[in-house]
Amino acid sequence: MTDLTELTIAEAKKGLSKKEFSAVELTTSYINNMQAKHKLNAFVKETPELALQQAAASQSKIDSGLGGELEGIPLGIKDLFCTKGVDTTACSQILKGFVPPYESTVTSKLLSAGANFLGKLNLDEFAMGGSNETSAFGPVINPWSKEVPLVPGGSSGGSAAAVAANMCAAATGTDTGGSIRQPSAFCGVTGIKPTYGRCSRYGIIAFASSLDQAGPIAKTVEDCAIMLKVMSGHDAKDATSAKIAVPDFTKVLGQSIKGMRVGIPKEYRVPSLNEEVASYWDKAAQMLKEQGVEIVDISLPHTKYALAVYYIIAPAEASSNLARYDGLRYGNRVEGKTLDEMYVNSRTAGFGREVKRRIMIGTYVLSAGYYDAYYLKAQKVRRLIRDDFIEAFNHCDIILTPTAPSAAFAIGDKSMQQDPINMWLNDIFTVSVSLAGLPAMSLPIGLNSKGLPLGMQLIGRAFDEESVLKAASILEKQVAFRGVK
Repeated sequence: MTDLTELTIAEAKKGLSKKEFSAVELTTSYINNMQAKHKLNAFVKETPELALQQAAASQSKIDSGLGGELEGIPLGIKDLFCTKGVDTTACSQILKGFVPPYESTVTSKLLSAGANFLGKLNLDEFAMGGSNETSAFGPVINPWSKEVPLVPGGSSGGSAAAVAANMCAAATGTDTGGSIRQPSAFCGVTGIKPTYGRCSRYGIIAFASSLDQAGPIAKTVEDCAIMLKVMSGHDAKDATSAKIAVPDFTKVLGQSIKGMRVGIPKEYRVPSLNEEVASYWDKAAQMLKEQGVEIVDISLPHTKYALAVYYIIAPAEASSNLARYDGLRYGNRVEGKTLDEMYVNSRTAGFGREVKRRIMIGTYVLSAGYYDAYYLKAQKVRRLIRDDFIEAFNHCDIILTPTAPSAAFAIGDKSMQQDPINMWLNDIFTVSVSLAGLPAMSLPIGLNSKGLPLGMQLIGRAFDEESVLKAASILEKQVAFRGVK
């Protein structure tokens, strides 16, 4: 019998409808796999009993013909989404033991569609990091690791690793500057960051409010399309949620892309770009060209400022969002002799090093005398970055770039640990897209000489996820990538 955990969501849905196996059998297979792979540290909270209860309820609905879009499908949930009655900590000591009395909008939609929740997935603390090494629960190990343990990417490292290791059928992620796309590339899976406003942020613990966006990580483009359809939609509880109709993203998959124009930005040929990544970039462009697309050269001139702009705006918003965790209003308390000492003690014990670093940067750029010099200028350049994309899309329909400048690196890599800027450079191809609020998808393109996966990124116009998914489905078919074995 086929290992049920190797099935895609689309395949599992067919199997369930044909009564080839039950929702309980499917969920049990994932629970067994999840528990057999504890060493990866992908889950920080497992909920097998809850998942089996949900699976039994799903089977009853399937038997009566009332199943939802994801009925009986076992998912992992990033520990940034509030889940009613289940611990939600953002992988931070300051929220240790927090059990939300409410459900995030995205997870509510998934539950309403019949999904079963296997547990909460590891991430960089408060989603701040690119390697999943800043988590209070310890680092996640990339399933592609061989002699040396490798990072899975971040912040959604637990989500990408769990999907790659068949510990869940798919997972939720959040992307602030590349946190869905980069770990998807490192783990050889597929992930999409939708347009800012496509998915509600209600009930997602905030990092940078003008950048954070939920999205799916899954095994295939089709699975991402199925997940995204369920996760999307306007929400009155979120003022940044867009009042735009949600299309059936699966309908465009496999359609011809002949005549589509694919842009290649010259500014993305950076010195730090790995030669093998560059070679696969050219190969992906050629694959698309063979399918009838027109490859056009484009320019995104303000790309060189994207990292600097991101690491002003994101920390500034983080500083504001995390001010509430003081041991009095929110977060675990460490007592002190005075109120100020209690604040200091609580935040010192509760926050990790990377979170403190970003809070300090953000507080600095928002302070009197530096707000105009840094924050306002960064916002102006952010607008120029957005305008670059608008101009580029006058000449192309989608943009093709690498997802990350290299493959996954080793956990504890000294060059990354000693100089945080080296870590931040991993986001060089993803942050500009987040600053512009555009949809972008990463899918595996192949393996490097060390047998590690590399990812390619497709970027679309605002609220044109359909073009991204359509092109990605064609490229995916040409690549025929095989997951970790």
